[in-house]
Amino acid sequence: MIPGPEEVSTGWLTEKLRENGFNCDVTGFTQERIGTGQIGMCIRYQLQLDGGEGPKSVVGKFASPDPLSSATGVQLLNYLKEVRFYQLLQDRVSINTPYCYFSEIEGEGPVFMLLLEDLAPAIQGDQLTGCDHEVANAAIQELVGLHAPLWGDPSLDQMPFLGDRKQSARGASELYQKTFPGFADRFGSDLSADQLEILRRFGEANEAYRESVDPSVFTPIHIDYRLDNLLIDESGDRPVVTVVDWQSITVGNPLTDVGYFLGAGMLPSQRREGEEEIVRNYHRNLIAAGIEGYNFDQCWRDYRRSSFAGFSVTVVASMLVQQTVRGDQMFLAMAQRHSQHAIDMGAEEFLVP
Repeated sequence: MIPGPEEVSTGWLTEKLRENGFNCDVTGFTQERIGTGQIGMCIRYQLQLDGGEGPKSVVGKFASPDPLSSATGVQLLNYLKEVRFYQLLQDRVSINTPYCYFSEIEGEGPVFMLLLEDLAPAIQGDQLTGCDHEVANAAIQELVGLHAPLWGDPSLDQMPFLGDRKQSARGASELYQKTFPGFADRFGSDLSADQLEILRRFGEANEAYRESVDPSVFTPIHIDYRLDNLLIDESGDRPVVTVVDWQSITVGNPLTDVGYFLGAGMLPSQRREGEEEIVRNYHRNLIAAGIEGYNFDQCWRDYRRSSFAGFSVTVVASMLVQQTVRGDQMFLAMAQRHSQHAIDMGAEEFLVP
């Protein structure tokens, strides 16, 4: 049984906790919606327990109640990808993720549910506000735990939910060009002329962009690695980052995640000041994790190229999910920062055949 938000019961929660080794009974709970997801909906359940130790709270994730957003989640395989991540990949990587008590889906959704560890007092990052150098560095170094364990692993090509890394870019380009006019109408007046121009050129240069990729360098990539999808605990000496929202996971160049995060997670002035140091730390940690034959010059070139990583998510997602005030603010901030990142990196060269 996959319960909906209104069907979660004390008996069902007790069953799931016991299946995960907790000898306790859930005798009651309260619930509240949390997070700012566009396609998913998260609910925190505060638990009343009897008979043993167990978590004081858990988080349930469901499809968005908005029909357009949930249809998008099915169309883009977002729900299937996230469930399969917890079922098949979580134990094969070392990136910090919440413990998963339950993960099931009907077909490709929208009926699905995840029951996850509640990581409070860690708080969700804020894409609009951005983050400082310390948090950004912690977030990028955490990516080594996703990229290094399955670097170049051919078994990734046997997982259909990850998509075909050799073909998926073409379909993405078609969708980008289809949605770009609506995006430009909504956000173009708030972008500089050169920002809007590079966003437009990216959609028209798919083949040149694809040919600039080294196909031998591939790993699982989160693809939507941004502050809103991180839970950050700054109660200790250093920030601790836990990564959620695996509904876009695919296979590709690992610097995609690095460029995507730094491009929009920091304000441009802060990014320019600290990005090379952060990328050098990331590369150093890759080497320490056993990655061979990938020098810093190639890493930096891939990083420059990855300044385009946020373009598709920004343009396409903004047109396919329910429009909200915060959503528009977030997509505009991403468009401004990602496009400026590409300009700063001189990444136009990757768009020329």
